[in-house]
Amino acid sequence: MTLVAPQIRIRRPRLATLLTVAGVSLVPWMVVLAQTLPRTVEVSNWPAAWIGLDAGLAVGLVGTGVLLRRGDPRVSPAAAATGALLLMDAWFDVTTATAGPEFATAVALAVLAELPLAAACAVVAGRRA
Repeated sequence: MTLVAPQIRIRRPRLATLLTVAGVSLVPWMVVLAQTLPRTVEVSNWPAAWIGLDAGLAVGLVGTGVLLRRGDPRVSPAAAATGALLLMDAWFDVTTATAGPEFATAVALAVLAELPLAAACAVVAGRRA
């Protein structure tokens, strides 16, 4: 007996509208945040946040590489997610770095590693299986 996954019907116009409205709704929220968030803040669990992000990147990069090597069509969503994580990592590395060597290192890592890897992931994600 073969098990077949049930087909899930997604109404694209409704989903498209929902996603678009959600994105546009974030604009006023960003204005509120820009006006109300403190310039500096002390954060608990800072190491866990960064280690967790890097762990996610490691899993994404390894998973994307393995799926790509196998020619598995699931590589596209894996690459897209990994590319997004790489962009996020570069953004937060650069914007949270203190002036001086820490900032220079963050920019160098972004330019030499994270952004090129994100671009490679985008190419893989855009391919048709």
